[in-house]
Amino acid sequence: MAGLRRGGAPAGPRPGPRQPWAGPPYGMLRFGLRTGVAEWLLARVPTPRRNPFALGYLAVVGATTTFAKLADPDLVLRLQEASSSDGHNLLHHPLRALLLSGFWVAGEVWMPYLWGFAFTVAPLERRVGSRRAAAVFAIGHVTATLLSQAVVIAAVETGHLEAAAMDYLDIGVSYGVLVSLGALAGLLPWRGRLLALGSAAVLIAEQIITEDDLVTAVGHPAAVLTGVALWRWLRRGAGRRPRPLRAEVPEAAPVSGGAPVLDVR
Repeated sequence: MAGLRRGGAPAGPRPGPRQPWAGPPYGMLRFGLRTGVAEWLLARVPTPRRNPFALGYLAVVGATTTFAKLADPDLVLRLQEASSSDGHNLLHHPLRALLLSGFWVAGEVWMPYLWGFAFTVAPLERRVGSRRAAAVFAIGHVTATLLSQAVVIAAVETGHLEAAAMDYLDIGVSYGVLVSLGALAGLLPWRGRLLALGSAAVLIAEQIITEDDLVTAVGHPAAVLTGVALWRWLRRGAGRRPRPLRAEVPEAAPVSGGAPVLDVR
């Protein structure tokens, strides 16, 4: 038979010891899926390990949205009014307003924010890390809130808006999502950058045209531009990996009259 030497010994090199499977987890099933488009998608699906900030924040927002649907409407309204970052609250309780206003969604629908986080906050977090992504989110939320409400306060003081505008409910995570989109654009290739910024521009233009809301007209562009202003800072840290620790080699201690002996103390 071809391939057999005389005496029945198989031709070719002798097989070595069988090596254990060292591929990805979940065995051959996951290995079979991690090819082509499926591999690209699996590498970008948010997971608690890759996106602790994005998923954790979504969990908090989901909890407050569920509470708003199930709890007494008067109680929900009082809590949201206390958390609102409107001009009145910013003048009297600025820290509380800036912190708590970002833990509610404007309205009763949570699902659009899931996609918003999936396409802005989560990819930004994968590129720059959880701490920087959280910092971008907070900077955008605070900056856009202060700028938009400063315009409202100025309009009230000059008589262009009624005094009741100082108490209009102002809650939501849209500033955080938009600043993440603006920041993410700076880490993408130029085609992706144009797509991200173009999408933001179309969204903001549509809102300005269809909604008569001064806060939205000022706050949303301010959030995107804040993300753009953070490009240089984010690029310095994007893709940075900690240096591996070098293993310490025991020093050789000389011994009189013989070869050196390793000092393993």
